[in-house]
Amino acid sequence: MSPTNTAPSATEGRPHFHEELRDLERHALGGIDLVLDQLNRTLEALAHHDVELAAMVILDDDRIDGRYLEVHQGVLSLLARQAPVAGDLRVVAALLHVIRNIERMGDQCVTICKLLPLSGNEPPTQPEILAVLARMGEVARSEISQSKRAFADRDVGLAEDLVRQDREVNQGQREIFRLAIEVGDDFDKREWAMTMALVARCLERIGDNAVDIGEQTAFVVTGLFREFSDSSHVELP
Repeated sequence: MSPTNTAPSATEGRPHFHEELRDLERHALGGIDLVLDQLNRTLEALAHHDVELAAMVILDDDRIDGRYLEVHQGVLSLLARQAPVAGDLRVVAALLHVIRNIERMGDQCVTICKLLPLSGNEPPTQPEILAVLARMGEVARSEISQSKRAFADRDVGLAEDLVRQDREVNQGQREIFRLAIEVGDDFDKREWAMTMALVARCLERIGDNAVDIGEQTAFVVTGLFREFSDSSHVELP
């Protein structure tokens, strides 16, 4: 009688692989919750010019950076040990992009918080500009949450809908720029308004990164990478 072959086959090893891949995806998408927490505090710091809260956001960025490293290393390990193919390989590749987008969104929150102290202790704020920024932040927050749902559910339609929201964020950025130009000749007001224009740019980039996660959703589902309608381009009349 020939000896029994006790080595596990490639097929037998796959259930463990898929469990590990699901855990890795959950860990990556959990990074979006960290970003939402950071963005919420960033928007609060912006609304109330709370530099102490802004400093906390900056310090807490290590949590997102740590999540990025954990997922990145997990993906590389999975590639080396399991050699995924077909749809599994698309998920693994997409997770590398997703966690990078998450890390970038965290960086944008940090940049906003670093800008706040530059305008002084009692800056000459303009309510109209702050209102537009608040709306941009609200929509960007919605984009982030929706990008997570779209990827988790493999919902291409929900992913494509991110473009609709992103256009509103882009419009807000252009509105902030216009208001900053029209703020007047007072040096302090102009300096604050220009700083807020930089804040608006950061919020716009957060929205773009959410759309990028949506594009990775479509890639995982269809196997084809395509950019959604580029809402970052200004629509000329």
